[in-house]
Amino acid sequence: MSITLIIIAVTVLVSLFAWQNQNLMENWVHHPQSVARNKEWWRLLTSGFLHADFMHLFFNMFSLYFFGGVVENQFMAVFGFTTGAVFYVLLYLVAIIVSDLPTYFKHKNDSRYYSLGASGGVAAIIFASIYFNPLTEMIIFPIPIPIRGYIFGALYLFYSYYLSTRGNDGINHSAHFYGAAFGFLVSILLVPGQILIFFQTIMQSLIG
Repeated sequence: MSITLIIIAVTVLVSLFAWQNQNLMENWVHHPQSVARNKEWWRLLTSGFLHADFMHLFFNMFSLYFFGGVVENQFMAVFGFTTGAVFYVLLYLVAIIVSDLPTYFKHKNDSRYYSLGASGGVAAIIFASIYFNPLTEMIIFPIPIPIRGYIFGALYLFYSYYLSTRGNDGINHSAHFYGAAFGFLVSILLVPGQILIFFQTIMQSLIG
């Protein structure tokens, strides 16, 4: 069975259950002050399995489904089924934690700040996918023109970083930025031979 589908199934089940169980939601959501003062470090990971509403859940899981298979198959082709599956799962889970760390340090004394969602892990998978297939075409609503993966990636990083500096729309954009950067860099470290192919593919698309 696809590892991606397993992650999606677990995330959907946990999110649905948390919507009916306020105690679980409060204990698993990322609350930096609770992490700092009460050493509740699990929140950095468990918050990645919670979502605010159905649309938040659907968007993250649809994105993971769309891009996850590429990364999963690539890792398994390079490292074998077991090792590839382990690397894939670790990339996703560690990205959730890493993407939450900047928010933790910024808001660890802010009792009113909470965040949740799998965006950091999903962003890591999206950018790992772009690394392995930079010419993947994506459509950014409401723009009806397909945008190639490497162009989308550059715009995504720039836009996420810009919005994270503003910090006034209630969305944890820094998790998007750091998750994406983490996914791309870890993919380079795990499969360094792909970096030359990555740039050659982009150059050929520009020339041709």
